[in-house]
Amino acid sequence: MSDLSQFVIPRGFRFGAVKAGLKQSGRTDFALIVADTPASAAAAFTGNRVKAAPLLIDAEHLRATGGKVRVVAINAGNANCAAGQPGIDAARATCKAAAETFACKPEEVFPSSTGVIGVPLPAEKLIAALPELAKSIGSQSDHFQQLAEAILTTDTVEKTAFARIEVSTPEIDGPGEIRQEVRIAAVCKGSGMIHPQLVPHATMLVYILTDAAIEPTVLGAYLRGAIDLSFNRISVDGDTSTNDTVLLLASGASGAAIGSGKTEFAMALAQVCTSLARQIVADGEGVSHVVELRIKGAASDADALRVAKAIAHSPLVKTAWAGCDPNWGRLMAAVGYSGALIDPEAIDISFGELPICRNGGRAAAYDENAAHAYIQQPEFSIAIHLHQGSGSCTFWTTDLTHEYIRINADYTT
Repeated sequence: MSDLSQFVIPRGFRFGAVKAGLKQSGRTDFALIVADTPASAAAAFTGNRVKAAPLLIDAEHLRATGGKVRVVAINAGNANCAAGQPGIDAARATCKAAAETFACKPEEVFPSSTGVIGVPLPAEKLIAALPELAKSIGSQSDHFQQLAEAILTTDTVEKTAFARIEVSTPEIDGPGEIRQEVRIAAVCKGSGMIHPQLVPHATMLVYILTDAAIEPTVLGAYLRGAIDLSFNRISVDGDTSTNDTVLLLASGASGAAIGSGKTEFAMALAQVCTSLARQIVADGEGVSHVVELRIKGAASDADALRVAKAIAHSPLVKTAWAGCDPNWGRLMAAVGYSGALIDPEAIDISFGELPICRNGGRAAAYDENAAHAYIQQPEFSIAIHLHQGSGSCTFWTTDLTHEYIRINADYTT
């Protein structure tokens, strides 16, 4: 269990979780985030064309309210995806019941689901659990902990991140500025089926909360910037979930009004998102190695990302990492078929500080034993310089192990 006592939760939100009976394990599986008043909201959803029912409802509700959310209702143990009209009906019924419980509009409820695809969601279990859940919610760190635990599926640990900054805001009825504290807290789940392609870009669900006062359109710009540096730069297995969701809520309870272009807030948000993204990779299903790919010298940032994804999604590369095999030829092959502009005779590869490949061939100082020892570490970095331009990216991925196969071979049986 995480120690959240040292962190301060953003003002204006309450949390809680109960056992609704969706998880076979019998653990908590239904959680709420409740804003004291309708919070500004911005969201990004999966790029998969097969989208779970709650994502369709979420997009509809955000349009209807102009980007306002009062209640986030999250269930684990059932993805509510590929369930046809009954799936839509189940999501709507949950929203209606939550709205009645918290005296808000159904459109101000944001449903989320994670779990097995293709199984009807028993909304009646969620609805029956709402009264108990409504009585137990609170704003303390232990309530936030309940949320973090309830949304897990194949995850082995809960994932949270926090930030606290001071921002300058105009003084009311005065010419000067005052410094006000702004808090950010975030929680997520994700372990398998991780290759987010979020657009505005087992499932990734991310909930980020701040007590700053930010308009929905401005909030969306901040979220897109943070996502491009974090969640869209990770992959465990190359599978893009049907349920991927990132939601950013701003309660305004701090009184600190933030407009566009506030660097301190943008940096803090990106830091929180990057922390969560790396936690997801580290907790990947069956993972024994976390790898940071540093692609430099590409013709463009887009080309750098193409190279990173080609490497991150190669079964040959990932299984070599699992066996601590410094088979850099597989990296070269992946770079070659990535679709990026390259000159095969200009490629340099390093494992950490160890020279592996220079000018497209084995480096003169290549030491196989040292390379093997280096990638035995649970975390290591690989740098690839293409010498084609100034494009670059940093990307986090994992190896592919027997344990990953064991987890996913009989996931539903």
